[in-house]
Amino acid sequence: MAASMCDVFSFCMGVAGRARVSVEVRFVSSSKGKGLFATQLIRKGETIFVERPLVAAQFLWNALYRYRACDHCLRALEKAEENARRLTGKPGQVLPHPELCTVRKDLHQNCPHCQVMYCSAECRLAAAEQYHRVLCPGPSQDDPLHPLNKLQEAWRSVHYPPETASIMLMARMVATVKQAKDKDRWIRLFSQFCNKTANEEEEIVHKLLGDKFKGQLELLRRLFTEALYEEALSQWFTPDGFRSLFALVGTNGQGIGTSSLSQWVHACDALELKPQDREQLDAFIDQLYKDIEAATGEFLNCEGSGLFVLQSCCNHSCVPNAETSFPENNFLLHVTALEDIKPGEEICISYLDCCQRERSRHSRHKILRENYLFVCSCPKCLAEADEPNVTSEEEDEEEEEGEAEDAELGDEMTDV
Repeated sequence: MAASMCDVFSFCMGVAGRARVSVEVRFVSSSKGKGLFATQLIRKGETIFVERPLVAAQFLWNALYRYRACDHCLRALEKAEENARRLTGKPGQVLPHPELCTVRKDLHQNCPHCQVMYCSAECRLAAAEQYHRVLCPGPSQDDPLHPLNKLQEAWRSVHYPPETASIMLMARMVATVKQAKDKDRWIRLFSQFCNKTANEEEEIVHKLLGDKFKGQLELLRRLFTEALYEEALSQWFTPDGFRSLFALVGTNGQGIGTSSLSQWVHACDALELKPQDREQLDAFIDQLYKDIEAATGEFLNCEGSGLFVLQSCCNHSCVPNAETSFPENNFLLHVTALEDIKPGEEICISYLDCCQRERSRHSRHKILRENYLFVCSCPKCLAEADEPNVTSEEEDEEEEEGEAEDAELGDEMTDV
């Protein structure tokens, strides 16, 4: 059951209100599937479109560690100074220019039944209208025997930070269909996302859950079914269907990061100051981030993931002509041109971070194969095709250090 592009654009424009009509989705090839193309000239630095996700959810470990975010749009709920105090471990940390913090605590509201927090009445109502009535545990919010709490605890026990997905994203997909008057429309929208073969799906789930993934997956499926079974989605609850749903989230989920401190820093950067005052403020911010790195490491943001219909149509390139960001401190995704994009040209983003893009072709391909199950043939990879298929000693050491850090972090998280 496939949604038409009219359905897709209607949804994206209806919820974000700022999706341009200068892009269109086209079929590229059997190996790449769909792609997003410009229909008119897009200038460097221009916002190509702004998109709201069909569903989004904060990562479970991230929430457990008191990264306070709106339960709907993931907007950071802490004041910038509160955020700095928690991340540095310094209760007396004071930030200059507190007036630059944009967090409005007077607007925050909670669900009257389960007390989860929202940044505004609009988000509370939007969540209730789309999925929260099904997922609200009411007074059982802290009951470990509640079906949803059992599901979340099982997920945390098999998926440690650094997190890349959340079982609650899948739960919100089901709850959205359960609550919808037009269930078929939502099923069509979810069906837009890239599908994989059974072998590819198994590989993705293995990557997410580790060596014991089959036993873990069956446990999660059983708990997922007990908590959320829906007849209209019966195929999602079968072993094969659940694996497919898992793979859909694993390959299409877009990471979302929000931070009130980051917003404050950007506002500080925009201040017009005397040279001496600018130097002092920049030195203060540099030291602040050093203190945060020493106390918290790389986990700075409220983090989660979402399913974005248009963004998911953007294919990867190691030399992208567009990038994604979340400048509004919520789940609204901005796709911005990194260079002029001509009519008919494909809009490509990078699935790799800046450091990964600078690594060898072999290393880039290894990361993309393991996480997205494809071999990149972008201009950069084609130009480097004659390079030897080995990683440098330095890159091998970085990979080993990264794996060791992940293992240590996993051990730490089991002690919580």
